[in-house]
Amino acid sequence: MSDPQVTSRTAGTLGGRKQIALLVLCAQLFLDSMDVSLMGVALPELKDDLGLSAEELQWIISGYAVAYGGFLLLGGRAADLFGRRRMFFWGTAVFAVASLAGGFVSDGTLLIISRVIKGVAAAFIAPAALSIIMTTFKEGPERNRAVGIFSLTGASGYAAGLVLSGVLTELNWRLTFFVPFVIAALVLAAVRYAVSPDPERPGERPGFDAFGAVTATGGVLLLVFALTRAPEVGWGSATTVLSLVASVALLVAFVIIQNRRAEPLVQLSIFRSRTLSTANVVGLTWACATIGWQFVALLYLQQVLDYSALGAGAAIVPMAAAILVTVNVTPRVINRFGLRVPAVAGLLLQGLGILLFLRADESSDYVTVLLPALILHGIGNGLSFPSFNVAGVSGVADEQQGLATSLIQSALQLGGGLGVAVAAAVLATGGDEGGLASYHRAFLAVGLFSLAGALAAALGLGPART
Repeated sequence: MSDPQVTSRTAGTLGGRKQIALLVLCAQLFLDSMDVSLMGVALPELKDDLGLSAEELQWIISGYAVAYGGFLLLGGRAADLFGRRRMFFWGTAVFAVASLAGGFVSDGTLLIISRVIKGVAAAFIAPAALSIIMTTFKEGPERNRAVGIFSLTGASGYAAGLVLSGVLTELNWRLTFFVPFVIAALVLAAVRYAVSPDPERPGERPGFDAFGAVTATGGVLLLVFALTRAPEVGWGSATTVLSLVASVALLVAFVIIQNRRAEPLVQLSIFRSRTLSTANVVGLTWACATIGWQFVALLYLQQVLDYSALGAGAAIVPMAAAILVTVNVTPRVINRFGLRVPAVAGLLLQGLGILLFLRADESSDYVTVLLPALILHGIGNGLSFPSFNVAGVSGVADEQQGLATSLIQSALQLGGGLGVAVAAAVLATGGDEGGLASYHRAFLAVGLFSLAGALAAALGLGPART
């Protein structure tokens, strides 16, 4: 299949029922993306109301992201084996139930479990939704418009979550679970009408790489667990060392299994594409920086500057607006300059915006100190996100498009989990947890992720236009 033409023109006639199907699929993607950022402002309220530790707060964010990323490859394969609409429907149903349950719990462990279950459900929803789009809309302008709308919806959901989090938390933090439940329930009600049934596929089903799924997911989860626990129990403790060793062993086993399986979970030959491999590295570092920054910044606004939940959400509005404006312009930038320029420029601007938070103190003025950093971060975010997403699927054969999409989404979600783990670890080190110096160290750490991503993009992404 030829590379999709990147376009900022997403309007156009897609056909009556197809439009409804796209609306339903986009609504769920909006919800999945919103849930990544929705809990940020609520963390201090959760800490006070439920008596949560810093480690538990971190797992509320990273538990969702790690489960999402860890199960994405499995979710994509399940959609191929058992039906795209079926996986989308049941994934949405589980997401809705977990959201409702999370709104009623009063225990930190149960809250984390509900977030993890939502992440697992989202991992089955996302690849099924994109696969439905790829098979519902004809290749060419129709499909390109649909994919463009779908992609913009994801960015919009993340930005909306940052803002909506403050509004909902100001009323009651439990609304950050109940509102997603309502949206998921509406999507669930519309799926059977809007999305065509899965076609019957006669013959024997292709094999399922269960060992590959177990080793990949287990390896990643153990890695994040080690990074999360290390600040509390020590980097040289038996828990940390054994977790890291087991993680490496499982990931090595995964590679060996994939090379030997006739029908592997991941065809490792896909990584021979330098552009695809670089895009996944860039996506990982971008997510480390973006979600790690979100974790630190929202705590800083409320714990250090004493902003209310609503005030913290309102403070993020200019950044969210910058993301939405820039992400609509970026396709034209890509068409003119190629993928490397907006990816590198965006990551540098994002990194600069994060590092400008090193100027922040206990009484920072919003307009002169915080606002410039937020706007730079937003512009950089909007430039880089579409660029490495397009790079991740460019030049990939038609039969590997689903795999390529799952890989870049896995990199994003796992990067988000790792970013929060690293940020929380840095905040907890140095003996001054909660002090201004600990926040500065954390901002520096996540800012360096963004700069590392810019370097990777400069070295690995080609200058060619798509």
